[in-house]
Amino acid sequence: MSNRREFITLLGGAAVWPLAASAQQTGTPVVGFLNARSPEDTMHLVAAFRRGLGEGDFVEGQNVIIEYRWALGQYDRLAGMATELAHRPVMLLATAGGEPAALAAKAATSTIPIVFVIGGDPVKQGLAASLNLPGGNSTGVSILTTTLEPKRLGLLQELVPGAATIGILLNTSLPTYDSQLRDVQDAARALPSQVVVLPANTDHEIEAAFETVIQRRIPALMVAAAPFFDTRRDKLVALAARHAVPTMYQFREFVAAGGLVSYGIDVADAYRQVGHYAARILRGEKPADLPVMQPTKFELVINLKTAKTLGLTVPDKLLALADEVIE
Repeated sequence: MSNRREFITLLGGAAVWPLAASAQQTGTPVVGFLNARSPEDTMHLVAAFRRGLGEGDFVEGQNVIIEYRWALGQYDRLAGMATELAHRPVMLLATAGGEPAALAAKAATSTIPIVFVIGGDPVKQGLAASLNLPGGNSTGVSILTTTLEPKRLGLLQELVPGAATIGILLNTSLPTYDSQLRDVQDAARALPSQVVVLPANTDHEIEAAFETVIQRRIPALMVAAAPFFDTRRDKLVALAARHAVPTMYQFREFVAAGGLVSYGIDVADAYRQVGHYAARILRGEKPADLPVMQPTKFELVINLKTAKTLGLTVPDKLLALADEVIE
């Protein structure tokens, strides 16, 4: 545990005070990186962000300094972290882990440029005036993942066609919770399955949700998109395996870790795009003029080994649609 704490402290900012002071003297730009998730589940994504910066000729430790803050899935920590970064000599705030981090940054500053990666509609969240012309101090990438719940629900129904009930694990603290719930309920009306909403904002509530799944013999589960759930990826996959519950997720990383199926986007590419935009803004462009980017490709990933363990036969139609099959 001590090593983990040291790792988080190093990335969390305590070790970069000297860097910030040095940056003031040398003129090296400082980027604040505010993430609702945790270092352990996002290091490959941070690497993609750095790659995007590097493609714009900014290399961490050479001509740009990055100060990291991680909320570890605890959204209430973000406001203080965003305010702290805004009061430092940062030229830009990059936010990750969805709407909670982006909204915290937006509340902390109306002048420092913000580049976000969020799951829903930035216009509805007040982060941009429009997709083409954001108009304010923030722009970035909307990966649309919180809007894909109906598609995930339909795919899960095809994968477990006999499921009369499907559990939906929802993070009720997420700003997009209401729209996610509404989308799921609307989609369920067209399906033979009924949905049971299982709210979860803590580790204890995740465990309680799985207990409900077992007690009520719910034959399938969908984990709705949420940064909090991303920080609990291994826990969710392990619980689904322990209780033999076919489960749908938002990102490939869950399936690579042993989960059954996911439908979403290449999230690493989104982080790379955030790095691109950060580099352009550091070179003088304004976020108001940079359109909010959205993905055009979505990927279905299926773990056949997990399906076999669960006794599931994956329909040929889904295998044909799958962008990746893990065996």
